[in-house]
Amino acid sequence: MMLIRKLSPDETPPWELLVLADPSRMIVEGYIKSSCIYVGEISGVIMAVYVVKETSKIVVEIMNVAVHEDYQGKGLGKQLISHAINEASNQGYAQLEIGTGNSSIHQLKLYQQCGFRIVGVDFDYFTRSYDEPIYENGLLCQDMIRLCYTFEN
Repeated sequence: MMLIRKLSPDETPPWELLVLADPSRMIVEGYIKSSCIYVGEISGVIMAVYVVKETSKIVVEIMNVAVHEDYQGKGLGKQLISHAINEASNQGYAQLEIGTGNSSIHQLKLYQQCGFRIVGVDFDYFTRSYDEPIYENGLLCQDMIRLCYTFEN
């Protein structure tokens, strides 16, 4: 069983997980300063993380979500996304957004299974924003696929 909790300001962020989802520590450092970090613990050890940032009064975005490699494929990612949806709903947001790479096949499937809809593509985002090319699932990660979960009010 995974316990999900908000990371307190005096705790060190789980960098090994954060850079698993986003290889640029510099980019991660840029958004975590104004974000909330939630961690998933199993037996008191952090095995998963997600980061959310308010982008407007009614919209919050998942900026980063990662599960330790040894625990991937066991439903922890779905637990994190479900937690993020519930938190955003409880806090009164109208939408929860997330972006992922065109090559992130498993993530695209997961987000849609959780109720997110594709709302756009930021063409060449990853080739524009990262110094080194990113390859995943045998594909060059070039474009950011934007997805949105809309709450019924």
